[in-house]
Amino acid sequence: MAYRETAQVKARKAAQREALLRTAETLVREGGFAAMTMQTVADRAGVGVGTLYRYFDNKATLAAAVFAVATQREVDAVDRALAGGGDASARLERALRLFARRALAAPRLAWALIAEPVEPEVDAERLRYRAAYAALYQRVLDQGVAAGELPPQSTALAAAALVGAIAEALVGPLAAPLNDAGLADHLAAFCLRAVGVAGAASVAGSGDTESAP
Repeated sequence: MAYRETAQVKARKAAQREALLRTAETLVREGGFAAMTMQTVADRAGVGVGTLYRYFDNKATLAAAVFAVATQREVDAVDRALAGGGDASARLERALRLFARRALAAPRLAWALIAEPVEPEVDAERLRYRAAYAALYQRVLDQGVAAGELPPQSTALAAAALVGAIAEALVGPLAAPLNDAGLADHLAAFCLRAVGVAGAASVAGSGDTESAP
């Protein structure tokens, strides 16, 4: 009879995998993906490197898993901001500022997720999550156009452009953080003007309640 893992064994393995992912993410927060080697993760987690290889085939697989977990957390935060109250432009403004502020609150991690040179497996995840962000932005842009709040436009193109603009604008500040408390507001105002929000320069600046990553 083939061996079948008990629920207790599955739970224990899942818990250990999650613990290893948390340890790996801590290293990425401290020094980017370059600081996250299989040996350093195993040492920090207090396990043998062979144990780590039982859960992740290699560094690329582990890095992709860390990327997916950390980025999904940011996608979920943007999704919640876009799903809140207000018209389309208010929800978009809230989500844009939230993303930028969360990135600036954890600059090393954010830079690793957005711009650090990485293995192809992580780059593949980047493309997938850029598409996820674009889908969220397109949804609210579609709603704004349908309600007459935003001018007619290619919402798919505009959403993709927002994702690219935000990432590119943050690369420099994340690599060498600036002492500019208004950076998130300026970025949000730029993006809002790009999609045709009237009076966008005065819209940015309202508070948000989402905690840093």
